[in-house]
Amino acid sequence: MARNSEKAMTTLARWRASQVGGIKEKERRPYLATDCDNLQEAEKWRRQIIGEISRKVAQIQNAGLGEFKLRDLNDEINKLLREKGHWEDRIKELGGPDYKKTGPKMLDSDGKEVPGNKGYKYFGAAKDLPGVRELFEQEPPPPPRKTRAELMKDIDADYYGYRDEDDGIIVPLELEAEKKAIKAKVRDWKEKQNKIKTGEIPEEQVTEMETEPVPADMVSEDEDSDEDFDSTQDAVVNDLDKQRFIAHVPVPSQKEIEEALLHRKKMELLQRYASDSLQEEEMEAKEMLGV
Repeated sequence: MARNSEKAMTTLARWRASQVGGIKEKERRPYLATDCDNLQEAEKWRRQIIGEISRKVAQIQNAGLGEFKLRDLNDEINKLLREKGHWEDRIKELGGPDYKKTGPKMLDSDGKEVPGNKGYKYFGAAKDLPGVRELFEQEPPPPPRKTRAELMKDIDADYYGYRDEDDGIIVPLELEAEKKAIKAKVRDWKEKQNKIKTGEIPEEQVTEMETEPVPADMVSEDEDSDEDFDSTQDAVVNDLDKQRFIAHVPVPSQKEIEEALLHRKKMELLQRYASDSLQEEEMEAKEMLGV
């Protein structure tokens, strides 16, 4: 036979107690905030939502819950935050305080929004989930642009091509390319002359330039001309090797610098200690001696 305490726990006993007012049924929060017209009840539902958010934020700090559980908790927290905002709007409509301006932002500050995805936040261990961590990684800042003064520091004579021929490489290549170009032009000219003689090209299409003879030094393509060209090329290369390290601006020797300093020192001493008449006499003596 069941005890009285066990009988009281049965479903029928609880329903009977609720009918007579012994046990109050737990009130359910309205699905829509607009269904509530009482300011005190709206305040109560807001506090209830804040409590649920606090508990779920504490749970989501545990990274051992698993990826799916963390994602579900994060979705529930975002849903409760949106619901809290609806109740705060309703409280303001009913004449209550504006919690969006004066209320604490502790729960909102715990979450972190993804750039470009405003409204959805990640809390606790959900920030380190696969695919979420990469969203918060910031791109490295671009390197600072160099100023015009910094760019001008790297510009020297090589930038303008003043010393391109000093390495002894480009001149032989230019001579070889020039030789090939001359041979090609001479070959084309000869072919046109043959076509003109055979009548393949009409006379009205022949220009004065095509009928002019080519200079003899360009027409000769025998071995002697090739040897002369190679000798000229070698001579140019040898000259470049000799002049490779010659500066473009003449630099005075050490002796010339010493003589210039000595002359300048003498002039300073004469201007400081000698009178004008003495200087004139000295100049006349130098002119007489031809110094």
